[in-house]
Amino acid sequence: MQLFYYSNISPEANSLELDKEQARHMTKVLRKKAGDHVDITDGLGNLYDGTISLVTSNKCNIDIALAKAYPLPVSQLHIAIAPTKMNDRMEWFLEKATEIGIAKITPLLCEHSERKKINTARFQKILISAMKQSNQFYLPVLEELTSFTDFLKADVKGVKCIAHCEETDKKMLSQLLHKHQDLTMIIGPEGDLSLMEIEMALKNGFIPTSLGTKRLRTETAGVYTSAIFNSLTAS
Repeated sequence: MQLFYYSNISPEANSLELDKEQARHMTKVLRKKAGDHVDITDGLGNLYDGTISLVTSNKCNIDIALAKAYPLPVSQLHIAIAPTKMNDRMEWFLEKATEIGIAKITPLLCEHSERKKINTARFQKILISAMKQSNQFYLPVLEELTSFTDFLKADVKGVKCIAHCEETDKKMLSQLLHKHQDLTMIIGPEGDLSLMEIEMALKNGFIPTSLGTKRLRTETAGVYTSAIFNSLTAS
């Protein structure tokens, strides 16, 4: 399946018109023509059967019909992670976590963060590309860059965990998760979370969590969490 993404499809819609950029990609790059079949998702769990009905130099119209509405995964993973100093490492995390399966990502601004700005639009494009490549129908929610203290005030779902490098008593992630459970995981920056941040998280009900005996990079910890979560909670 070659999956396409088009946001904001009305449930009552029976056709859609691609914008100029999308139309050029569909017809000039992919060389699609009138009568060709395309599979389309809105990133909200819906898969549409599409048939290209009109093609011009800068226009592409597609007749659509809902093929299947997929239910939300029973278990939801939310990772709050400090963006890495090197953008390509953060982008790698976004891509791989999406391919494995993740519901929400919150970029965190922490005391020791080396990157204090992010390109949200570029991150969003990476999520869309990874969703299409892995033939998934839910696009992960990407939050704005959020301060650590503001994140702790948010209402989050499921088991609440925090991964840090301090030598304290920790529980293995595999011991905390069971099938059909949600998880919210905090992963700090390369310089780790500050002692104050760790203390604040513990007071807010986050459980100190071990991701194994090896010290992982920030982005590796994110992908590792995604893999463990899906292996333990998938139905």
